[in-house]
Parts: sequence; C-alpha cells; structure tokens
Amino acid sequence: MLYTVGDIHGMREKLEMLIEKLPLEPDDELVFIGDYVDRGPDPAGVVEYLLELAKLRSCVFLMGNHEAMFLSFLGWRGPAYFGAESFIENGGDTTLQSYGYFEKGDAFELPPHHEEFYRNLKLWHMAGEYVFVHAGLSTEALRLSDPEYALAREQPRDLLWQRATANLPHSLGATVIYGHTPTLDLQVRWNIPYSIGIDTGCVYGGSLTALRLPDETLFQV
Repeated sequence: MLYTVGDIHGMREKLEMLIEKLPLEPDDELVFIGDYVDRGPDPAGVVEYLLELAKLRSCVFLMGNHEAMFLSFLGWRGPAYFGAESFIENGGDTTLQSYGYFEKGDAFELPPHHEEFYRNLKLWHMAGEYVFVHAGLSTEALRLSDPEYALAREQPRDLLWQRATANLPHSLGATVIYGHTPTLDLQVRWNIPYSIGIDTGCVYGGSLTALRLPDETLFQV
C-alpha cells in the first residue's frame, strides 16, 4: 500500500502521532507532499524525524513552496529555488529559529544531512494511477493525456504554487494528489477521479492528514 501525507509545517508532534497511527506494513511506501517547514514550532525537528523515518521505511519527499522560499533565502540558485523575498512573511522565522540561524548569523550552515535532504526533494512523483505534486499543474498540462510527459515539461512555479487548477478536471488519466491549499473546514477536498487535496491545515488548528492508496482510506490527527 501507499500512504501520502499532507502539509506538515513544523508540526512534529502531530507528524509523529500520525505515523504511529498508520497500520504500516514492511513493503508500504510513504509519499510526503511538501511544506515541512515554516509557521509551526519545530521545522528542523520535522526534517530530523523524516530523515530517521526514511531509514526504516520507503519514503518519497516532494518539495513544497515553503522549502523553495527557505532555500532561496539561504542563497540556493536554480529553477526550483525562488521566493526569498516572501520567506519571512510566510512564517519563515520559525524555520530560522529552529535551526539557530539568528544565533549563528553569517556563520550559519545547514546540518549536512539536512542539506542532503533538501537537495534530494522531488518536484513530482508518479506511482501507478496516481500523480503527486505539491500544488498543481498548469492549464496546458491538464490538457495532455500522458501524465509523465506533462509533469516533465512543467515549470517549478506551477508545481509549487499553482492554486487555480489543482481541483479541475483534466485528461491525464491519473488521479492528482496535492497539498498547498488548506481546507479550513477540515475536510479533504475530493474531486474523484481527477484530484484529491490533502492539506487540511494542521498548522492552523486543523488535522494532519494521510491518505492510503489505492483504497483511499483516510487517517487524521
């Protein structure tokens, strides 16, 4: 089975509780949809926990727009790293605090194993009849019938930031699993078979959600 987990945003305690709640089997895979950092109290602790979890379980980690902003703020360069100017106002202070940035100043460096984690984040993932992205796809991609081709040609800005298209019908022939847009009524947004949104606003007092596939069983903390 495959489990996919929504936006965590520094909420390590909820993450630990959710993972403990999952009836995981040795061959199960976990796909995390991105946004591990910012807003919540322990972003660095979330990454540390995920690194330990990956030693025990098969895990796929996607990049979220908050990782893109954080790494851009730290001076990383590349198509996926942008938004540094919006980092602090989007809750980046909690990430910097959790890493001790304000104490270290110009001497700040990410722990090497955390740097490796961030460098290995994926922009998208495919598994069977499911496509995983952090935010959404462009309107042009939604018109295509080959999901792998559609994803390979996408720009990071759409995959990481797009809100307008994620729950629209499309012709990809796969169900899109996405986060990024919290549902403040604490309900997972369904538009089967086109898309399933799993960001349920855990950092705003909502639940942290995991969805098991392909039976689409819901787990929340």
